[in-house]
Amino acid sequence: MKVLKTSIDKVDEDIVSQAINVLADGGIVLYPTDTVYGLGANIFDNRAVKRIFEIKNRSYLKPLSILVSDVESINLVAKLSTSQKEIINNCLPGPYTFILNKREIVSRHITGGLRNVGVRVPDNELACRLASVFPITTTSANLSDDEILSNPQEIIEQLGREVDLVIDVGELKSTKSSSVIDLTGLKPKVVRD
Repeated sequence: MKVLKTSIDKVDEDIVSQAINVLADGGIVLYPTDTVYGLGANIFDNRAVKRIFEIKNRSYLKPLSILVSDVESINLVAKLSTSQKEIINNCLPGPYTFILNKREIVSRHITGGLRNVGVRVPDNELACRLASVFPITTTSANLSDDEILSNPQEIIEQLGREVDLVIDVGELKSTKSSSVIDLTGLKPKVVRD
């Protein structure tokens, strides 16, 4: 496991490049977002996605969300109506995950077999840059149903399994995951506040 220390306020191009290479090679990256630390894998690498479930001790029926680099890139993984675009444009980048109808390109390994997918564009340039070549998974870096921690060293201890790369920006101010809003119905529905 490699640990790269950097600042939350400045994007280090070398660290971004190293992290993208790890992700492209099927590796798992622990990275900061605008809410909590996340676990990232290339969404197109089913073996890497499976490792996320194993690291978190998470049920394969419980879907993962996807992080994309910007609002325009949501179209790569999800189908958007005009009204959904309007809501998303008003909220992202930010601490929200929107549930949308997935595109065929998104594997059932990500969605637990569901037709929908959660998508994020965090208000964190470093996290968004990690998804600049391909979308990545975004899920809180904790054991499933366990406490969400804000310190990378404590997170690694809790997980008890190695990730391939840790981007350490120190302790984050938040231990609250993104709010989840389902946009697949007639009206937006808050799933997790």
